[in-house]
Amino acid sequence: MPTIPSRIPLTLWQERYASPFAPTTAAEMAARGWDYVDVVFVTGDAYVDHPSFAMAILHRVLEQAGFRVAILSQPEWKTCEPWRQFGKPRLFFAISAGNMDSLINHYTANKKVRNDDAYSPGGRIGLRPDRATLAYCQRAREAFPGVPVIAGGVEASLRRLAHYDYWSDTVKRSIVLDSKADLVVYGMGEQNILTIAQKLKGGGSVRDLRALRGVAYALGAKETENVQAQGLQSLGEKVELIPSYEQVRDDKLAFAEATRIIHTNTNPFNAATLVQFHDRQAVVQTPPAFPLSQPEMDAVYDLPYNRRPHPSYTEPVPAHEMIKDSVTILRGCFGGCTFCSITAHQGRIIQSRSPESVMKEVEKLAADPDFKGIISDIGGATANMYAMRCSRPEVEAKCKRLSCVHPTVCKLMTTDHGPLIGLMRTVRNADGVRKVLVSSGIRMDLAQMSPEYVRELAEHHTGGRLKVAPEHTSPKVLEAMKKPSIDNFGVFAEQFRQASADAGKPKQQIVPYFIASHPGSDLAEMIDLALYLKQNGYRPDQVQDFIPAPFDIATCMYYTGLDPFSKKPVNTAKNLTDRKMQRALMQFFKPENYFGVRDALVKANRADLIGGCDGLIPAQPPKEAIEARRKQANRAVNGDDDNDHYHTVGNPAKGEKPGERGAGPVKPTGYRPGRTSQQRRQDKRRKGKSGPGA
Repeated sequence: MPTIPSRIPLTLWQERYASPFAPTTAAEMAARGWDYVDVVFVTGDAYVDHPSFAMAILHRVLEQAGFRVAILSQPEWKTCEPWRQFGKPRLFFAISAGNMDSLINHYTANKKVRNDDAYSPGGRIGLRPDRATLAYCQRAREAFPGVPVIAGGVEASLRRLAHYDYWSDTVKRSIVLDSKADLVVYGMGEQNILTIAQKLKGGGSVRDLRALRGVAYALGAKETENVQAQGLQSLGEKVELIPSYEQVRDDKLAFAEATRIIHTNTNPFNAATLVQFHDRQAVVQTPPAFPLSQPEMDAVYDLPYNRRPHPSYTEPVPAHEMIKDSVTILRGCFGGCTFCSITAHQGRIIQSRSPESVMKEVEKLAADPDFKGIISDIGGATANMYAMRCSRPEVEAKCKRLSCVHPTVCKLMTTDHGPLIGLMRTVRNADGVRKVLVSSGIRMDLAQMSPEYVRELAEHHTGGRLKVAPEHTSPKVLEAMKKPSIDNFGVFAEQFRQASADAGKPKQQIVPYFIASHPGSDLAEMIDLALYLKQNGYRPDQVQDFIPAPFDIATCMYYTGLDPFSKKPVNTAKNLTDRKMQRALMQFFKPENYFGVRDALVKANRADLIGGCDGLIPAQPPKEAIEARRKQANRAVNGDDDNDHYHTVGNPAKGEKPGERGAGPVKPTGYRPGRTSQQRRQDKRRKGKSGPGA
């Protein structure tokens, strides 16, 4: 049994393992003795100095290189005054919406406002705007015209070219143009933000930054004319043109083709520079940045993080509470799931830390006076891809395959779990560590190749329930997702159950996650999934609705109705009623879902599943179902339907005001409702109602 070291006071721990937080106010800046900063980092998240938060990593990387960084976290965006409090930054503003796209952060799959924000103190909503990157870039320009504005983060990465926006149901321009940022850095940004700071400090211009990999920038109208006259070769040796913004906006086949080109140019070793025209301008995307080497990964994670929110917060930050005792061991994912943005942001080439670097972090964590001895997660995007990479670098440099495991695991991919097993054993035997859990997702088709890994997972690294994501049962839907057959899940589940029994833990359970309303899934597919769940005794506590995130391949299928590679049609549930039915089918066992499930079965001509031993629901609604419907009807009458803190989102493309519907005072309807003719018509209607026969 590992020993538990005596806890040292927090102040001593910080002195030994951490460096001060970056200043977040002018007063904190003055307390550091600074009269200027080099970079102001603006973020839509609460400031948490933990390596799971982008602002923490980027601040520490710049700080290590000698740059002064201030962090402007969740500023009031209706004025530019917060942007001015540190004075004019000597180098640039670094802008990020946060760890999530701001619209995914704000709204559910049904376009309703979420009632919490995991990246804000106390989980409070309303501390960042919709499309935060645009608002933050605008305020930076207002505060100090002429200071370079560099945008990055997940939101900017996923919107760097023309993209479908689910919340407005429109195709939008590149965020480079709408934000008016001088440069957008896409993907993980440590290398680029440091290079940008060094180049600008050395007297370079924003134009010099265009040569970097992993960036997108806009050409002016004159520059665009020159490129059109001289040819794309003027931008580099390997340049590819994708359909223009106007084409993808007006033609869904062109949108699908643009998606195909973009996603076949994600391998940094063979990707081309992409050019997309937007009216009289062009947006240029350079090839992705190269993956970090192991020493570079170690250097990033060995920096002196406090692993805590900024001390000014009086409420916990939910996202930090979830990951505070976790250890990241890798980046990237070569799964290539079409509904996932990880590959688009982190890349599909796995980047792993050395065991020595991981153990440094474990030692630091074990000495923390607040640590309880349990590491909540040791993993990454996909926990069991640690140290896995193509065994033939010369092939990897040419490969255009989007998934190394679909439709089958590539024979050139190293699938040895040995390095990971060794690391897990070392970590769990470290002094001060009582338990090490694996909470990150695991790839089941890879795990099956290593019975030893499954045994280790079941015996030592599962806290009673192991979460996995088979996602669906339909071969058609799984093919659209680039996920393995449901039989794969069955094999793994049996392996895990047997390993748990052998370890003396027969009560351990597998918790499978499935997605409703994914492209390719209609009511017939969801009914089959519901039957599978019933037959196997699974009752999902949570249901994941498909959200069409910008840039994803599945989002292209949702919007265009086409597979972007084969151009074959893909059926998609877009109607809110159909989406609610699919969701209800996944939780057919809940009384409150009874009527939704019944409607779905009738609509799909599967009334045979109403009543009887083999049915999904009884023939007669249970009392709980009737009571739930009665309460819902009462809420609707009282204006409190489906949680009154939710409001649907206005669609600007249809002339509606952006943001929440129902927010603020109700305005008169009609175009120019205050005009005289409109007022006269209203007066006549009122007189008519009060006259004879009223």
